Amino acid sequence: MPGPCIEVLCMYVLGIESTCDETAAAIVENGRKVISNIISTSVREQALYGGVVPEIASRRHAEYISATVDKALADANMTIADVDAVAVTFAPGLIGAVLVGVNFAKGLAYAANKPLVPVHHLRGHIAANYLTHQDLKPPFLCLVASGGHSHIVLVEDWCRYKILGRTVDDAAGEAYDKVARTLGLPYPGGPSVAAAARDGNPKAYKLPVPHVDGKYNVSFSGLKTAVINEVHNAEQKGQAVNVADMAASFQERIDQILAKKLLAAAADTNAQQVVLAGGVAANGRLRQLVNDGAQKLGAKVYLPELKYCGDNGAMIAAQGYYEYQDGNLADWTLNGLPTLPIDYR
Repeated sequence: MPGPCIEVLCMYVLGIESTCDETAAAIVENGRKVISNIISTSVREQALYGGVVPEIASRRHAEYISATVDKALADANMTIADVDAVAVTFAPGLIGAVLVGVNFAKGLAYAANKPLVPVHHLRGHIAANYLTHQDLKPPFLCLVASGGHSHIVLVEDWCRYKILGRTVDDAAGEAYDKVARTLGLPYPGGPSVAAAARDGNPKAYKLPVPHVDGKYNVSFSGLKTAVINEVHNAEQKGQAVNVADMAASFQERIDQILAKKLLAAAADTNAQQVVLAGGVAANGRLRQLVNDGAQKLGAKVYLPELKYCGDNGAMIAAQGYYEYQDGNLADWTLNGLPTLPIDYR
């Protein structure tokens, strides 16, 4: 077992995550210190189909989850008896996948007589920053960008959120995946496009800037369609699209849009802390744009470690700690939900 805490009471939370194609479990101490973090993924199998197949994801979660949790406990040199609470992502996500994690966590918490803590997936992504930055505390402004979500959120307190902007159609990560598929790049699209963009000219293709109602809202459907049309038009003419140039042009456009909206919100709210979260937060160009822009505003920038950008159990355990402290506990009727706003009460 980990050594005793000094001066503060230790609380060990087991976090379980299963909303997409990662089956993950972790032990986190006091919402900040990662004791163990295990991820079992079906991403290679999903790549055969160019994206996540929900039925396959659900089946793999059912196969992996018990061993994944056992491994997280073993790596922490703990048993379930040493855990103080079980936190689980209950929304939003692929419902079949979510239910695997929720039902496993319910059974485990019930059998071990441990509190059950429901965690919203996007709150977990934001909490990934608490694992990297020990000094980060609310309030702060956060861009949460992933395969299924793109939100600009004012984090007022550990469990209090205000949505300032969001995508009105496709999420940033979804657009990356679809553009990657169009360009013949492998899944997942974010890393593939970023890798191809390193050798490309970001000014080679003039892509549109979608207009949308709402000062901080974003739209990526038209941008994605513009890339698809460019590729199809070239094919019909017997011409080849330069993949590296298109990847660089697309990455530059989407990252500029995200950074501009986030920094506009930061300026208008006089945010002193600007944070990135979610899978798209791993994108190096987005990190650079946000970092440079926030510094000009005099705001401090917090970026999660790359290993915590994607789905993982540690972020769920971290947020689970704060949800527990806030009194947000679930009973044995807890159900999984495919959709739920981050600011639910």
